[in-house]
Amino acid sequence: MDSADGRATSGMESKQSAASEALEDVCRSFLRARSQVSSQRIVDVANATQIADIRSRATPTREGLLISDTIQEVLDIFSHRVAMDDPRFFGFIPSPVHPSAFLGDILTTMFNTHAGSWYQSSGPSAVEDTLLTWLADQAGLPSTSGGVFVSGGSMANLSAIIAARDTKLKFEDRARARIYLSEQTHSSVQKGLSIAGFHSTQTKVVPCDDLYRMKVGSLREAILEDRAAGMLPFLIVATCGLTNTGGIDPLPQLADVADEEDLWLHVDGAYGASVVLSKKHKHRATGIGRAHSLSWDAHKWLFQTYACGVLLVRDKLSLVKTFSTNASYIQDAEEMESSHINFWNRGMELTRPARAMKLWFSLRMLGTDKVEEMINHGIALAETAEESIRSRPDWKLVTAAQLGIVNFKFSPAGLNERNADDAAEIEKLNAEISRRAIARNIAAPLTTRLKGDLNLRMCAIHPNLTHNHMVQLLGHLSNIAQEVIEGA
Repeated sequence: MDSADGRATSGMESKQSAASEALEDVCRSFLRARSQVSSQRIVDVANATQIADIRSRATPTREGLLISDTIQEVLDIFSHRVAMDDPRFFGFIPSPVHPSAFLGDILTTMFNTHAGSWYQSSGPSAVEDTLLTWLADQAGLPSTSGGVFVSGGSMANLSAIIAARDTKLKFEDRARARIYLSEQTHSSVQKGLSIAGFHSTQTKVVPCDDLYRMKVGSLREAILEDRAAGMLPFLIVATCGLTNTGGIDPLPQLADVADEEDLWLHVDGAYGASVVLSKKHKHRATGIGRAHSLSWDAHKWLFQTYACGVLLVRDKLSLVKTFSTNASYIQDAEEMESSHINFWNRGMELTRPARAMKLWFSLRMLGTDKVEEMINHGIALAETAEESIRSRPDWKLVTAAQLGIVNFKFSPAGLNERNADDAAEIEKLNAEISRRAIARNIAAPLTTRLKGDLNLRMCAIHPNLTHNHMVQLLGHLSNIAQEVIEGA
């Protein structure tokens, strides 16, 4: 080896060593931050000065920085966020990531596999196909089912809508199509319908019962009315795990309607579908296996990092017919009979990461018993919260605990919710309770509205939150409520 080659090799080794040290530093910083979770800000929204500073650093410069300085900037930037994986964050659907998912994500990123075709990723594709088959089986879908990993519930819902459209409608009939969902259906569904070419007037919002579940009788009436008016009903969108309440639409009855009326039943299970992995609570999702398509987010209740969603369909050929771009019908059929799956023929992405690998990594490390234990814990946490709320004077339970979610409000004696002025005062009280709890970094129960009324909502699914801690946090909320009512 001549001196030039030696210097080049030495320089490369030096860069690799620096990169390795930087990676170790990042991991140490990250683990240190996670060990100090009780002191981190649950909600940290950057102020105007901080945003200006971030913007000044966000513009690329001609000269690069040292790795250590760049890492510090990353830590500063990411400090301004909502800590969705904090045990005390109860808003939206939190994302309590298990440490195995971080490692699985790092490993997946390191290999940077293009998981579009079997040729490019035969190993990861074999894992993805097998894992999809297993998930479909857990949900009770038949052997004809299949699917694809996508970025999340929005993409899964959109892909299902497109597959349903292409399966059930002729192109020239799309303008007369009718879709049925409920007032509690996730907003991503309406967005997906719009992207798929349907006008908002083609959506019929079916009323809900007292438990916020779609009314089957009202659905039947709507279908009859639309057929009589010359419309073409083709899609019912049900939910397993309502974002507001954790409730589940009456899936067996909705499946009956879909069968009788020859409609496609899509179940948005982005959050709640994970309950099928719990032997104790699986019965809550009875009927989910009768769906024609199912969305399911591993980054919600399977403890994965973001961008790990799943779409499952009852007939995997429906995805190939819709999304294949390089094969005739005969070739599609041949692919269906082959174990060599090209996942770019089952979804919208051509270039796609091996998303299934991090979920597989966690399941392989933890085992399904541990995952089931964590799911059960989240359901029990909300039940503990319900019990504690019921025991506290001046607190009202709005919806009972369901799939880790409970709704409640502070409604002190002397204020009548049926009186408009008192109702407005109660809303102000609960909004202030939420604001102070967040500002003091005690917890982050956000507000929502049910039947037009504002209340506090908690989605409590973090495996590291104990039942005692839950009771203590509710005690803190009670103390804050007392301060607010006293004008302190």
